[in-house]
Amino acid sequence: MTKEELLQRLADIEWDDFEVKEAKGELPKNIWDTVCAFANTSGGWIVLGVQEVRKNGKVQYHVTGVGNAEKLEQDFIGTLRSQTKFNLPLMVRAQKYQIGNHTVLAFQIASSLIKPVYFNNNLSNTFIRTGSGDQHATEMEILAIQRDQAFGSRSEQAIPGTSFNDLNLNSLHTYRRRIQEFNNEFAYNNLDDESFCRKVGIIYNDNLTYASLLMLGKRDAVQNAVHNFWIDYIEIPGTSYQDATTRYTYRMPEQENIWEYYQVLIQRLRLYANNPFTTGPDGFAPDDNSQLYALREGLVNLCAHADYFSPMHSTIRIFDNRIEFQNAGRFYIDFTRVKEQIVSMPRNPSIIKFFRYAKLSENAGYGIDKMMKWESLTGQKVIIATDIVSSTVTYMRSHQGGQDKKAGGQEINYLSDNKEDNRYKTGGREIAKSGRENEQGNRTRQQILSLIKENPSITRKELSDTIHISQSAIQKHLEYLKEHRIIERQGSTKSGSWKML
Repeated sequence: MTKEELLQRLADIEWDDFEVKEAKGELPKNIWDTVCAFANTSGGWIVLGVQEVRKNGKVQYHVTGVGNAEKLEQDFIGTLRSQTKFNLPLMVRAQKYQIGNHTVLAFQIASSLIKPVYFNNNLSNTFIRTGSGDQHATEMEILAIQRDQAFGSRSEQAIPGTSFNDLNLNSLHTYRRRIQEFNNEFAYNNLDDESFCRKVGIIYNDNLTYASLLMLGKRDAVQNAVHNFWIDYIEIPGTSYQDATTRYTYRMPEQENIWEYYQVLIQRLRLYANNPFTTGPDGFAPDDNSQLYALREGLVNLCAHADYFSPMHSTIRIFDNRIEFQNAGRFYIDFTRVKEQIVSMPRNPSIIKFFRYAKLSENAGYGIDKMMKWESLTGQKVIIATDIVSSTVTYMRSHQGGQDKKAGGQEINYLSDNKEDNRYKTGGREIAKSGRENEQGNRTRQQILSLIKENPSITRKELSDTIHISQSAIQKHLEYLKEHRIIERQGSTKSGSWKML
């Protein structure tokens, strides 16, 4: 930091990586709180010889200088390097400035590679930086800091006692079909299932890794290894929980693994994005630039960057005016510079790799540019926030009263505009369907069509298990689609397949 940069900061407000303190003859007592906070977060500068004055809600800085600068410098650096005060030695760089008749000392504290950092041999003396202040870390924050020591490696570890038999074969087969369709030159497409799993790293030394079990495992095996695995998806009819007309209109049942969550979630997100319906398992082409593509990148980012070992689980909330993806764990990239450089630091490298094999994510940088494409497509902001415990990506939506709208403000288009479709018979009487009932039916049929596109041989039971409605309800929707010449059945009931018309 040059003298000019220091003066510029002193003319500005106190930053989250910049702290000033008076120090006439000795080190301030609260300086260790700030050292600890910077070391546990992203590092920062401590400047001695500057007084902070708050007046009428404003902050002003007055240079007062330090006394005996050499002694203060040696005392400070010696304490950080000696390991008598802190639980580990800390890196520090010192600079001296002459401002007028005053000497000012500045120390740059680096973010520690080993965390948490605390002092006086007491874990409760763990501090973090929040805003421009130092705060005692909570128990959950300390646990999050400790888990961050395994960033990028914990999910790559093999789980003793697991094997190929702990994989959900239905998940594995739909995953492989996706790769075969969108990545048909993939080198291992023609291998048998177990050989495929060994080649791509799903099986490592005869065991599954945490990443592969989370991605494709059976429910019991997943829950046994990662007790809090759950992605909670809720659609809320309002702009907040408080103004919602009802608690929620849809809450997704728990799924077996990440891949099953992804397949259901992408279909739900389709309902809130304007996008061309093109051929392919997800309803869009790999080079598509639709709103759904932007949401898909947010979904893949959530799956790849979640801290699955946290007591906090991942959540997706659909409000009238926004879509929120919230994860346990912080982002490790600087989003103020994300448009200037390509950065890729997923918490779970293998999970992002599995999505890449299936052509469902960008090669680097979490597909941030695709996520931000939402802004130009909808005119609404994408807001990214992160702290030690959690991270949130919010896609803002246009909100028009209480009407049910997709992103961008356009009305949801039904599969058919035939007025007769809005009526059904019961007990010899014809009763008009409500708009909500008709809309839900069309949403369900859109899901059925997407699943048929992905797997033309899909059965009623598989459709029922995926969409979570009864097989008899599935049959009614299939009859509707056949009557309107949208699909037709080829071959026998048991061994035939569906054809899109």
